[in-house]
Amino acid sequence: MVTLRQLRYLSALAKHGHFGRAAEACSVTQPALSMQISDLERTLGVKVVERRPGEVLLTDAGREIARRGDEVLTASRDLVDFARHRNQPLTGRLTLGVIPSLAPYLLPKILPALQRGFPELRLELRESQTRSLVGDIKSGALDAALLALPLEDAELDALALFEDLFLLAVPADDPRPDTTRVAARDIDQSRLILLEDGHCLRDQALAFCATARRGRNPAAGMTFGASSLSTVMQMVASGYGITLIPQIAAEVERRDSRVKLLRLTDPQPGRRIGLVFRATSPRKADFTALGEVVKASVA
Repeated sequence: MVTLRQLRYLSALAKHGHFGRAAEACSVTQPALSMQISDLERTLGVKVVERRPGEVLLTDAGREIARRGDEVLTASRDLVDFARHRNQPLTGRLTLGVIPSLAPYLLPKILPALQRGFPELRLELRESQTRSLVGDIKSGALDAALLALPLEDAELDALALFEDLFLLAVPADDPRPDTTRVAARDIDQSRLILLEDGHCLRDQALAFCATARRGRNPAAGMTFGASSLSTVMQMVASGYGITLIPQIAAEVERRDSRVKLLRLTDPQPGRRIGLVFRATSPRKADFTALGEVVKASVA
């Protein structure tokens, strides 16, 4: 009989491509993990891994078994979640992902409220880009994630939480008064500083400014390879350019007197923030409760 342990070890091996790293991720010894993989091969009557010096490759059969095994592991976690959390929301372990342009500004608002209202909740956080978080939700590594909507994926469901308008951040010596409303056509795109590829905030800023994403003239926009919005804001404060920031970040970033924040003309651009989870997850009551905490915290 194939065991969940064997499937979990195979999943780790598929992810890390190395027995030692997979064993470390599973908190077991390398011989123990290798033995379980060998037992899995004997049970199934097929080779699932190709052992090479310093690395491991999954066979064609191994990749398909690992994919199907991940579905079994996700279903088993959902079964446990259903049993544990059916009566009382937000208790026990909940793994939550957050995008980097949201985490440092939203988490300080919601974490104290969660601690007060749900003391039995054990929240585990992961900050990463949207693509990575979506993959982890689908695999069951994450229960849910706070992301920018929409996400077109039949495997996922979402609760819309709040609208997050964009502001234009400029150096404090910019001659325009604080009450100025700036139109997209008036943004000097040659001075625009953006996050590195992979950040949804970068894509949203480019879409608003109608700037080509690839192969554009360097004079049409300046790309600074930073994964942190705070780093980009330091560039703006030092006079190196301008950027678009979400309003959720304004309370923190406007503390720097070297920066001025200007509103944009109507209809003001922005993003919709939502809580994304697997459509089949049994923890929707938890996600509804968590969403209410988020909405109350940013109201």
